[in-house]
Amino acid sequence: MHLTWGGLRRESGGGVSRGRSSEESRRKAEGAKGRRTKRVHPPRELERGSEQEAERQGNRRKAAPERRKGPSGGYRTKPTSGVQVFPNGATRRKKMHNGENMEAVSMETMLQADNLRAAWREVKTNRGAAGVDGMGIEQTQAHLKEHWDAVARKLLAGKYRPAAVRAADIPKPQGGVRVLGIPNVQDRLIQQAIHQKLSPLWEAEFSEHSYGFRPNRSAHDAIRAAQGFVKAGKTWVVDIDLKGFFDEVNHDRLMRLVGQKVRNKRLLRLIGNYLRAPMQTPDGRRQKRQKGTPQGGPLSPLLANIYLDALDKELEKRGVSFVRYADDVAIFVSSERSAARILASVVAWIEKHLKVPVNRDKSGSGPTDESALLGFRLYADGRVGASPKAIAKLKARVRQLWDAQQSLTSIQLRVQWRRYILGWWNYFKTADWRREVTDLSGWIRRHMRKCFWVRWKTPLGRINALKRLGVQRRSLGLGYTGLGAWAMARHWVMHQALKTSTLNHYGFVIPWDFAEAPA
Repeated sequence: MHLTWGGLRRESGGGVSRGRSSEESRRKAEGAKGRRTKRVHPPRELERGSEQEAERQGNRRKAAPERRKGPSGGYRTKPTSGVQVFPNGATRRKKMHNGENMEAVSMETMLQADNLRAAWREVKTNRGAAGVDGMGIEQTQAHLKEHWDAVARKLLAGKYRPAAVRAADIPKPQGGVRVLGIPNVQDRLIQQAIHQKLSPLWEAEFSEHSYGFRPNRSAHDAIRAAQGFVKAGKTWVVDIDLKGFFDEVNHDRLMRLVGQKVRNKRLLRLIGNYLRAPMQTPDGRRQKRQKGTPQGGPLSPLLANIYLDALDKELEKRGVSFVRYADDVAIFVSSERSAARILASVVAWIEKHLKVPVNRDKSGSGPTDESALLGFRLYADGRVGASPKAIAKLKARVRQLWDAQQSLTSIQLRVQWRRYILGWWNYFKTADWRREVTDLSGWIRRHMRKCFWVRWKTPLGRINALKRLGVQRRSLGLGYTGLGAWAMARHWVMHQALKTSTLNHYGFVIPWDFAEAPA
């Protein structure tokens, strides 16, 4: 049985059931998915490369130099001048940096079989939309099995040209839109492979106060650090908003920074080509790019951190307490006077040295409990809660999904709702909800009941639905009521028909349900 717009109804063969058969199907599907994942390999050339790599490793153990293969990854090319081919590791002559051979980070090492397989797994896991070629993950995989050899030859020859990125607008929580530049899947694979080789060169030197787009760091870590500053008495915060940062990055400065640790000219040229890849708008026009690193590609977050690392180092030199998550910068101080002084000097430094504009309308200072950081509100006693904007965004999504005029079935709504609300809860579950939980819980469930009431449409439809949901016969006449849907949503009859336990049982949960019964 399942809950539909018409009340309780037995599942059809194509429906979603919570019974044993559904659970068994789910386990089988997940098992099949896992097996498929294991069988998915990068393009054919990578597989040959992996065999060569295995043979090379075995030969290395046998200490048989005469049997060692050429460049790892299956690409038999001549080493470029001044670049040692990576299979034997770094020589003593080569400069080491954070465990990586700076000279050996090259096109050849980027194209190593193991690196490409790891990159493909990451791209496939992240999924994402298709690029300008319209090809998704599966289509690109089939394409690369046939054409990867030619792609690799172009990369090694320094002749590869990235495709244009597809422009896509996504709404910002505070209003307006953010323009993403979505590369096609093939370019996402190559960017991810580059990212995996470049990241170790910088990661150990990045600031401990930087949290965005870094391994084993998250927004929650940034919030915990901010809590520590507040508990230490730094209850004033300076918020600095970099105006359209990802669209304003200076290419020349960024490439100079990358070139400090990447010596291979072909790889540097490829990175530069990715930065300059044109943006294709929805109407098919292509716009040249002279600045910026478009969001949407795997390489952009690392390049952003490289660019902003100078700001981190400057703030560390000044001895201030701060957290940075991507282009969100929050500096914590103990007084209003200090906040005003820090705001003016840091804004001036950013515009002079980073060459990116600061949004002065959105930058400012104030008490921590009047500000928001990454969707959280920091109280003066160190507690955190969801910011007013985050709550408003949640309510807007509730209204949107639980709009009785939309055409979703109850099962479709359940899937979409659960996906959204579980993600929301996983992000905000560390917040202190004592002030909001009761009111928000009642408000959300009222919207659910309202939606069902409207979907039942006619008096007879409402009577039949209430009957199927176990409402006593003497109360069924309420189907003819003239009360509005919002008023009926809080009526005791609707509470009896759609109890909280009933809604939960059929997947119509609210955030705080996960606290006791996590999915």
